[in-house]
This record gives sequence, C-alpha cells and structure tokens, in this order.
Amino acid sequence: MTALKQFQRLEATGLWRPDPDAQRREVIVSLGDATLTMSSTSGDILAHWSLGAVTRANGTQVPAIYHPDSDPDETLELPADETDMIAGLDRVLRAIDRRRPRPGKLRFYLTGAFFVALAAGAIFWLPDALERYATTVVPPVKRAEIGANLLTHITRLTGQPCNTPDAREPLKRFSQRIQSSGSVVIVPGGGFTSTHLPGGIVLLHRRVVEDHEDPDVAAGFALVEAARARASDPLAELLDWAGLAASLKLLTTGSLPDSGLSDYAEYIMTRPVRAPDAARLLPAFAEAELRSTPYAYAIDITGESTLALIEADPMRATGSRTVLSDADWVRLQGICGS
Repeated sequence: MTALKQFQRLEATGLWRPDPDAQRREVIVSLGDATLTMSSTSGDILAHWSLGAVTRANGTQVPAIYHPDSDPDETLELPADETDMIAGLDRVLRAIDRRRPRPGKLRFYLTGAFFVALAAGAIFWLPDALERYATTVVPPVKRAEIGANLLTHITRLTGQPCNTPDAREPLKRFSQRIQSSGSVVIVPGGGFTSTHLPGGIVLLHRRVVEDHEDPDVAAGFALVEAARARASDPLAELLDWAGLAASLKLLTTGSLPDSGLSDYAEYIMTRPVRAPDAARLLPAFAEAELRSTPYAYAIDITGESTLALIEADPMRATGSRTVLSDADWVRLQGICGS
C-alpha cells in the first residue's frame, strides 16, 4: 500500500547518496504508506525515510532532490521522467505539511486575540474606568471650579444669576437650610425648572420662588436636586456625556474643554425632567424636616403622578421646620427684581 489511494504500488528509479563524500548510487525508490524506501537493484534495503521527515530541497526544479529533515547531507535525486513519483511524493509532503502544528500561527492568533481584547477594553471598559477614576481623584475644590465654569456657560443661555442686594442673605440662609455645603443659584430664564451641577450647585428657575407663596415648594425643588446629586454624581454625569477625551483632559490638565462645557450647558437646559423617585426622596424630606406635599402638587397639580409623596409625607402631622422667615421669603421672591 502507498500513501496515495490511487496507487497500490509506486516505484521509481533514482540516485541516492548517504553523505556528501559518497558516490551517488542508483536505487529503486518505493513510496509506502508512511515511509520512502531506497533499495539496491538486487533488492537490498539501503535506507528508510519517514514521510513526515522528508523535505524537497529544490522547490519545483528537476531533477527533484529530497533529503531527511534531520540530515540534509543524505539526498535522493529523482529524474524528470519519474513524473508519477515526483508528483505523488510532493502531494504527500504537502498534505503532511498542512497537518503540522504551527507555533507561529498559534502565536499570530493569540497576539490577534490579545489586541482584539485590548481594543474591546479600550472601547467598552476604558471610558468607564477613567470616568470612575476621575470622579474619585477630583477634589471638592476642583469640583466647585468645574461647576462654576459650567454655570458660566449656562448663564449665557439663562441670563446672569439673580442677585438683588436685599435678597443675598435670605438666599444664603435658604441654601444652608437645604444643604450644609454648596449653594443655590436662581436664574431668570431658560427652559428648565431645577437642576444640579458639580460642586454642590443647585440651580432654580425664578418661577420656582416667584410663582408659589409657600416657601416649602422652592425648598422642595432645591432639596430634590441636592438628593439627586448625592444619588448620582453630577461630575460623573458630565464626564459620561462628554466622553473619553474629556476624562483624559481632566486627569492630565485638571480642566475640561470649554467647548464640551458649552455643549453640556445646552443639553442640561433641555434634557427630559426625571420623575421624582418617592422611595429615595421621602427620607431626604424627613431628614430636612420638610413637607413633601407642596412639592408634589407643584410638580403635578392633580397629585396623581406624585401620590406617593403626598400620602407618605413624613411631616404631614407636625409640619415643616421653618424654611425662611416671612420677611426673608418676601425678599427672596424679589431676588430677580421686576
């Protein structure tokens, strides 16, 4: 049997030389199932080569020259007229070569997989990781600076913060009543009601204080924004919106690009208003000793969508701790002037 199914027996005449100093010798070459055998004309076996260890030394040139992988000095030369043997032997060697393990190919695939994983990490993991790291290392002073810069871009859209002289102290007391640090800023325009910025800044539209006689309403809006800022870091929201480049710039230079802040200012003025989460907000109202019902009705005059804030009002029985004196509240309502 041979390694080729179409041949029961395949033999040829060739010239075999065991080493460079020996004379070439005419031999009978037999292709077996797993070996190549060289025999003398009298039938004596001179050499056995494993087909898995045979190499053709001269490509497609003829006469074809072969040798064992481990011993290139031992050669077999097949003349051009032994076409069946040459073609058959080359076919067997190609088939064996295709089945060989290829460390280089494996290394190529492993390297490729590594870079694919690296790219995937850069796309999916790196932005979130940098954002988390940035929000961890940015100190409160820098957060306040970022919030102030963002407020500057926002006030280009809303007008300058309201700041009549006789309302400055009431506004300060109002801010302290809502949160121990940070500030409340009231602006005269913009298509929003309330929002929050990095650095503990709570932003209210003037109608929040002007359109409601009960100071608990304005306090409720400010309290909700402060609670949202504690639940979801406003700096993280900004970086998530701005993308990887903004996080990198913040970590390397300590600042954010003005263009990004300007675009985010436009976004924050028009983003959809989130529905109040009663489960999170009620404890904040309780801690601040503030009724949630006035805020709930200000959000929805029917009370249908804010029923949980009304029914579970933590200060229903006792009422709110005073937000501002009547005089201070009147001054605060006029903070934006006429």
